[in-house]
Amino acid sequence: MGGEDEKTQMEALGTPGSRKMLSTTKRRRKNRGMPPPATFDIDTLPGSSNLTALEAAAVIRRTPGALEQWRRDPNHPLKWRYVDGRPLYRVDAVRDYLVQRDKTIKTPQPHNAHGDARGARP
Repeated sequence: MGGEDEKTQMEALGTPGSRKMLSTTKRRRKNRGMPPPATFDIDTLPGSSNLTALEAAAVIRRTPGALEQWRRDPNHPLKWRYVDGRPLYRVDAVRDYLVQRDKTIKTPQPHNAHGDARGARP
């Protein structure tokens, strides 16, 4: 077991300075944060135009990861289609989703101590 072909542990692992990973070998991670607001007006686009997932996320102010989760549910109100393996959202589908979402948002109720119609007691 003491042959010349065997390397010592230090030679096999390398020196601590040589363990640095090259920047070209690092895996690039997706940006999962909220995209900046859209730079275009969705009301001026024709209804048959397509938006990418990032553009749709910017318009409806959600993360691209949220849209990815929604695509797993075939009954989700925001409709999409795949073109060349990429999900695309029609402008009129995004508009319909925004209108539907605005209708379902509840108006904020006044806050009180009891959570019902009674006022707070002194």
